This record gives sequence, C-alpha cells and structure tokens, in this order.
Amino acid sequence: MSRILITGAAGMVGQALLQELAGHEVFATDLAMPAPLPQGMTFLKMDVTGDDPDRVIGQLRPEVVIHLASIVTPGVARETAYRVDVGGTRAVLDACLAHGVRRLVVTSSGAAYGYHADNPVPLRETDPLRGNPEFAYADHKRQVEEMLAEARLTAPGLEQVVLRVGTVLGEGTENQITALFHKPRLLAVQGSESPFVFIWTRDLARILARAAGDGPPGIYNVAGDGAMGVSDLARVLGKPVLRLPAWGLKAVLAVARPLGLSRYGPEQVRFLQYRPVLANDALKEVFGYTPELTSAQVFDLWKRGAGL
Repeated sequence: MSRILITGAAGMVGQALLQELAGHEVFATDLAMPAPLPQGMTFLKMDVTGDDPDRVIGQLRPEVVIHLASIVTPGVARETAYRVDVGGTRAVLDACLAHGVRRLVVTSSGAAYGYHADNPVPLRETDPLRGNPEFAYADHKRQVEEMLAEARLTAPGLEQVVLRVGTVLGEGTENQITALFHKPRLLAVQGSESPFVFIWTRDLARILARAAGDGPPGIYNVAGDGAMGVSDLARVLGKPVLRLPAWGLKAVLAVARPLGLSRYGPEQVRFLQYRPVLANDALKEVFGYTPELTSAQVFDLWKRGAGL
C-alpha cells in the first residue's frame, strides 16, 4: 500500500484514476473537488502555482506524486497557462526533491514533439521534442520535459515516469477536439489526413496506477493501437469532409478570429496538418501495458456515448 498524492485530481483523468487506486492511501489535490471521493481517500485544496506544493508535500510526505495539473483548454491567457504548466511543474518537482518523494509520475503529451512536417511517422520516445512556440500547450510541455530531463541528471534518486499521452477520450468526454467531430462536416487540410491517436480514459487511468506502483520508470508514449485519419473519422461518423488548401484556411482564420467568429488563428492549421502519431511499442514491451482499446475502438465508444 503506497502513500500517493495526485495533483489535478478533479479533472477527467484524475477522476478515472481515483477509481483505480483503491487500497492505497490517496491524497487528491486540486483547486476544488466537485465529485465525491472514493471511500478512504482525502481531498486537500492545492494551487500548484504558489507555495502549496512545498507545504502540502512536506506535510504529507507521499511516496509517489502523480502530477496531472495542466491547462489543456485553449483560450486561457498564455501567462496563466505558463504558471500552471511550467511553473506548477517546477513547484511540484522542487517539493518532491526537497521532501524525499520516491517517484514522480507526470502526464506530458504527444504535443511536446510538436506539429512539424518532418516528424517521423510514427514518433518514438527517442525522437526530439521540438514543441511549437505558437502553441502554448505544445511549447509548455516541451519546457516541462526539458526540466524533468535535467532533474534526471542532477537528482537520479527521484524516479520518474513520464507519459507522452495522445488524445484522451471516454464516454462523455467533450472538449475542443471533440467539438470538431460534432460539426456537420469535418475540416481537413488538402494533402493531409490529420491522423489522431486515441487513448481510452480508463486505459490511461490504469497506466497511471501502474506507474505509481511497480511499473518501470522511463518515458513512454501512450496511445491505443492504430491511428484514425480524417477519412476514417468521416466514414465512422457518416459525415462529409471539407478539404481546404492550407493557404485558404489560414486566410479564413486570419479574418475570423479578430471578428470573434473563431477562437483559432491561422497558426492552428499546423495542428491539423502535422498531427503527431505515437508509437506505443515501449508502452507495451517495456512498461508492460497493452491498451485494452485501439484508437478506433476508443473513438467508437466516444461516438456512441455522444449519440452520433
């Protein structure tokens, strides 16, 4: 039985993870805990952007910290997102080092590789992390991983499990990505299939639980088998695809965002053109977990839950 502290426990992934950690001494932390906790678990309010991580981790002395807190939703001021994503991870990492935490588990993202035309397909854990300065989330995850890599050199006594996660979907998931699938027509850039790799919420929760227990330390891409391009998604949804040239889509978004017609600008075209496809071989062969659902099965589960 391990003493585990979770940041960002009120989020979708955190809520799923709590259900997988029965039998452990769990401290769920976040700014608020909207859902009831499983029996025997404790909630503490913690803001990762301030002094809370040092105070709370110093007081509780967990063996394992699972750091989920992050800003994923677009539209948040970049300075705010940076304080949570990068500053918050720094605060949690420093507290782990100061107070003898044995293992730190961090959810990174496939976005840390960046959206680039010359990305290998698929991407493996040894490929460079380049992020994109124009995408706050990708840029911040790259900076977080650089911070963690430095800590692995200077503080090897702190075990790390870093999970580069694909698009997380489960029944009831609704976010900026699933909003694309609700449109009457799917949007695509000419010459690109905009491939998505999905991971089931429950699979990710089980992977995190293993990472907090006897899973080996290391860096792992997290995605179900296979990928789904826009043609695959359109076929499953029974919807047409609107394919626009990159220059045309950039021009439309350049006009639409200032007018308040879209939250996205022309830089978003790269998000559709060069989506990172993650190889999950290391997850299966080294970490020892094979996702129960493939990318296609995850999407089908979400589609049925969304009534599409």
